[in-house]
Amino acid sequence: MAATQSGAVPLSDEDYRRQLRRAVVASTIGTTIEWYDFFLYSTVTGLVFAKLYFPESDPLVGTLQAFLIYAVGFIARPVGAAIFGHYGDRIGRKATLIVTLLLMGLATFAVAFVPTYATIGIWGAVVLTVLRFIQGVGVGGEWGGSVLMSMEWARTNSHRGFVASWPQFGVPAGLFIANLAVLAMSQISGSAFLTWGWRVPFVLSIVLVAIGLYIRLSILETPIFAKLLAENKIEKAPTLEVIRRQPKDILLSAFVRMAEQAPFYIFTAFVFTYGVRTLGASRDLLLMAVLAASVLEFFTIPLFGHVSDLIGRRRMYMIGAALAGLYGFVFFAMVDTRNSVWIFVAIVLSLVPHSMMYGPQAALIAESFTGRLRYSGASLGYQLASVIAGGPAPLIATALFAYYHSGYAIAGYIFVCGLFSLAAAWRMGDYTNKDISREYDEPMGEHHHARPVH
Repeated sequence: MAATQSGAVPLSDEDYRRQLRRAVVASTIGTTIEWYDFFLYSTVTGLVFAKLYFPESDPLVGTLQAFLIYAVGFIARPVGAAIFGHYGDRIGRKATLIVTLLLMGLATFAVAFVPTYATIGIWGAVVLTVLRFIQGVGVGGEWGGSVLMSMEWARTNSHRGFVASWPQFGVPAGLFIANLAVLAMSQISGSAFLTWGWRVPFVLSIVLVAIGLYIRLSILETPIFAKLLAENKIEKAPTLEVIRRQPKDILLSAFVRMAEQAPFYIFTAFVFTYGVRTLGASRDLLLMAVLAASVLEFFTIPLFGHVSDLIGRRRMYMIGAALAGLYGFVFFAMVDTRNSVWIFVAIVLSLVPHSMMYGPQAALIAESFTGRLRYSGASLGYQLASVIAGGPAPLIATALFAYYHSGYAIAGYIFVCGLFSLAAAWRMGDYTNKDISREYDEPMGEHHHARPVH
């Protein structure tokens, strides 16, 4: 018989497998919807918001102002991690995931109705900032729960990286749907896209949220959390406790993401500003390229999650970080040719090193924390990267280009991010085959060794 739910009849093997499938599907579809919401905002920021909400600013200043609002969502993500990490370790993974989905979806839906500068002046930007903060709080709580909902249903250690990579699949899926929606609406002639077309994808998000909510209500709590509950091992203040017990693991989890997160938002968000205004590339070409890159990640993220089960989480991650640090120079060498084919190829290939890290990343980070503190610890570490990497990346890229007038300055920034991630990954433990259902009374640290990778 498989693991039990607290106070419930033990699950049969068939029921257990059914719950695992439901958990993976619910996590993947839920993260797809949440990332659709988040990336939709990202895409529209580079194409629309500077024009509609900061029309009296210099184009460069307006872009910086728009990306500042964009960055607010990243600043909010550690807040969401702390709040929902606490409740995820206190009341369970399932309940927390339902709340984060609603929070994110309703904030995104509301963006569709924010008046522009021409209607209410600067207050339009203020409202956008508030909604972006709410979005960020939702995403901050979403990731940890989705990963744990999948990973903690995995019966064996041998395929945990593959199972945990499926919530990560929600990123390219959400990116694909968001860019497809914007691409479809951008076909509207004249000024209609700027007037009302960009709002339609935000309105449609409410339909996706309803679908995700229906799916998430059908799954059970994870066996590991049910076991913690049955054994009365729930922490009173898990967020504070994990900060006290495992501060090093939290910080390493944040820094290990620099090579994954910062380049990703340069290649998928900043690229719209750089491509249209500097290279003279068409908006549709850039949207199609990002769409193609996201489709490629449908396959590469689970692939590299699986490879990490074979060669070890840390080794797979370090290979990706090294390639990511170097690829920035290749990327700008290709796009600066202003040739449509090379621009397309550069954007598509940019997400391959990202997949090498993002596939094993969920398990790499989550495995570093003990079960009763896992939601809080993994969420905090993962989302703190948003403050040092993802949020500032488009701003730093814009500022570097404004000063140096060269994409290679941005490539240098990406290279430095790669070095940070390599150093952090080197210091992290590799718990590829560790039994995550076991509880630890101490921070695991380097003196706890997992079984060798086969």
